[in-house]
Amino acid sequence: MTAQLIDGNAVAKQLRAEVAERTQALKARGVTPGLAVVLVGEDPASQVYVGKKVEACQQAGLHSVLERYDASLSEADLLARVAALNEDPSIHGILVQLPLPRHIDAQKVIEAIAPAKDVDGFHVASAGALMTGTPGFWSCTPYGCIKLLESTGIELKGKHAVVIGRSNNVGKPMALMLLQKNATVTICHSATADLAAFTRQADVVVAAVGRRNTLTADMVKPGAVVIDVGMNRNDEGKLCGDVDFAGVREVAGWITPVPGGVGPMTVTMLLVNTLEAAERMAQR
Repeated sequence: MTAQLIDGNAVAKQLRAEVAERTQALKARGVTPGLAVVLVGEDPASQVYVGKKVEACQQAGLHSVLERYDASLSEADLLARVAALNEDPSIHGILVQLPLPRHIDAQKVIEAIAPAKDVDGFHVASAGALMTGTPGFWSCTPYGCIKLLESTGIELKGKHAVVIGRSNNVGKPMALMLLQKNATVTICHSATADLAAFTRQADVVVAAVGRRNTLTADMVKPGAVVIDVGMNRNDEGKLCGDVDFAGVREVAGWITPVPGGVGPMTVTMLLVNTLEAAERMAQR
């Protein structure tokens, strides 16, 4: 068996086309969805991510504002800027790019963002909404994983899903989203004894720990769906995920590649959340 590839680029392209269409409909009503991206410091990876987000907004017809600040920006000044963006009616989503300089409390900044504009889905209000199944914003990376799973046409109801990783940004929300889709969910992590015993039972495995070769072929149930969230480098310096792709592909039924799997979905779901924030505000 050779697994079918889940093409994140193709799924993202389709979703972005839908965002563009809905954005035009909203513009016809006099509302242009707006995203403010705040970058503090000169982190090279952050600059790349921010550039992709702004470009994606422009391509979909959204209004985007990129605010760059020196790494010496004070926490108080950043919080004041967030407060001003909260009050700006042309801005529907606020994203403060992480990581922030060490002298700034990232959680305090995230909590300063108005929940109605928390399109990253990191605010405790968003986490609470996901936990209770009430309307909020889903964290972009796991939300993208759900869309990739849906693209396979496989019904998640009743399936056993194993999430490897318990981060606040991916692992925990991923597990809750799978629960909302009526999967039976197991969360594994660094303290799990005999990880393979759990993954071999799984119909769906989501690997999100940031360590290459965490999931190998002998750990996968034949025909399982494997979603690789990891972003690592192999010995040759090439981008790879948490999954031994070559080996697992010969056992799984479906698998995401790295790159070209989960990566394109994160920015795409940011666009979806920003559009939904604008639609909600337009209904008020």
